[in-house]
Amino acid sequence: MSALLLLLGVLLLGNLHICSPQEMLAPPAPVRFNSVDYKNILQWSPANNSSSLLHYVQWKIYGEADWLDVDGCQGVKRLHCDLSSMTSDPREWYYARARSVSPSTSSKSAWALSPRFSPRLDTTISPPTLEVNVTKRGILVQVKRLRPQVRRIHRNPGFKIYVISASGEEEVFHMNCCSKTLKDLRQSKYCLQAQVVLPLPARSSRRSPRTCVTTV
Repeated sequence: MSALLLLLGVLLLGNLHICSPQEMLAPPAPVRFNSVDYKNILQWSPANNSSSLLHYVQWKIYGEADWLDVDGCQGVKRLHCDLSSMTSDPREWYYARARSVSPSTSSKSAWALSPRFSPRLDTTISPPTLEVNVTKRGILVQVKRLRPQVRRIHRNPGFKIYVISASGEEEVFHMNCCSKTLKDLRQSKYCLQAQVVLPLPARSSRRSPRTCVTTV
């Protein structure tokens, strides 16, 4: 009889263990967007820095109720996910979230939420490429290589050209197009930088690296 009771006790404890709540993983953190020229990448770090965890990503438009799976970012080991196509409307606000799953134990983390993301406000605009040539008329300045997505969203960007003399004095020229000839320059050596200027909302890129020329 005692042996039977002992066996029943062991079976009961085993069933309790099987039915006990599954251990939760710590959620990934921080979950955040890193956006350059409207290429919107969600990034995160696993809480325990394990390389064996799998990660799942969902997204939604701010104000919508339903979360949507991101194709290609379900059960992945990498720590980033490209959401550019899902978050392509610069007028909208978006959220994304990520969770981790252990393939060995099937343990799951809670969902970790990103801050609210606006492509128009939160993307970083890269500086343009600056080309400078000395001609008989002056210094010919050309700006090139705005990313296609920036050109699509901002049809008529403006530019600032910074002209820095050898003495350190700086003069700023404004451009509405891609080239400009700078005339009546009184010194022989100048360094130039270019910057993209976007309206509504007003924002600008970093300056390009300096390009230096000698006029005589």
